[in-house]
Amino acid sequence: MDISASAHAAALWAGLHLILLLVLSAQVVRQRRQHHVALGDGGVPQLAQAIRAFGNATEYVPAGLVGVVVLAFAGASPMVVHVIGLTLFAGRVAHAVGLSRNGGPSLPRSVGVTLTWLAYLAAAVALLFYAIP
Repeated sequence: MDISASAHAAALWAGLHLILLLVLSAQVVRQRRQHHVALGDGGVPQLAQAIRAFGNATEYVPAGLVGVVVLAFAGASPMVVHVIGLTLFAGRVAHAVGLSRNGGPSLPRSVGVTLTWLAYLAAAVALLFYAIP
């Protein structure tokens, strides 16, 4: 297996997730400036939602990317890396959109959680498969 192709696939998903984190972070900064809140959420629901959208992504993205990168270096095919990377990314985008638009339950949040957990599960199973020589 050409690890370099899998590493390039992992690099794509790491880069896209970093851009997502930057966009979510910028949303927090925009809300802070708009509402003149330097610390916390100031009781502003839109700011609280932006903070949670960013915070939730920072809670799930790192572990997911560790799985994607380790899979690449363990010899997983680029297709496996892409499928898991795309599933994680789609889940995180859907969740962020849902949480940014509505602080309560929503279809995008549910889809986002489901896709994120599926990516975690697929990565875990694949990692265990590649761990067995």
